[in-house]
Amino acid sequence: MLDALLERNAAWSAEQNVREPGYFARLATRQRPDFFWIGCSDSRVPANVVAGLDPGEVFVHRNVANVIHSSDMNLLSALEFAVDALHIREIIVCGHFGCGGVKAATEDLPHGLADHWLEPIRRLARSYAIDLSCLEDIETRRDRLAELNVAEGVRRVSETPILQRAWARGEDIRVHGLIYGLKDGRLRDLECTVTRGYATSEAVG
Repeated sequence: MLDALLERNAAWSAEQNVREPGYFARLATRQRPDFFWIGCSDSRVPANVVAGLDPGEVFVHRNVANVIHSSDMNLLSALEFAVDALHIREIIVCGHFGCGGVKAATEDLPHGLADHWLEPIRRLARSYAIDLSCLEDIETRRDRLAELNVAEGVRRVSETPILQRAWARGEDIRVHGLIYGLKDGRLRDLECTVTRGYATSEAVG
């Protein structure tokens, strides 16, 4: 399996060099991404691929169910680097329909350490229990919960001292919420963007 992966890498590298000579030499000298992407670890949702971006165009942090924990030093370190060192001004929190993490958060089954990680999603499910119960089936409820998790993530990112300091300096940084559809490959704007600490829409609730 590993040999096959290395062979595919070699073929891709050679093809890229033919298509665009000097590509890797240029890429190695700088990192100037336009976007910081906070997404799910799901193998079906790679940021570069679903957003149609090339290497170097997006700085990525991923975790199970794209949960934003205020104590997650991995995420906070990446966010700080994105804002202060890379000067990224477009931050995206992206979830997806059919998320296994959201599904696990709604099941009455043990999932090991994931149960601790997914607690914020369970809290969301409890907070929106009445609204979610009005939806027709469990898959639709889980997809709606995935949307709510993204909106909550946007809010939490916006409340970090990192963003608050950047906005206080007058930096024009926007935090967006997107959802990806596994069944059609489309990204959708949840219209919960926050800029300079203020939500520009209440569309997701």
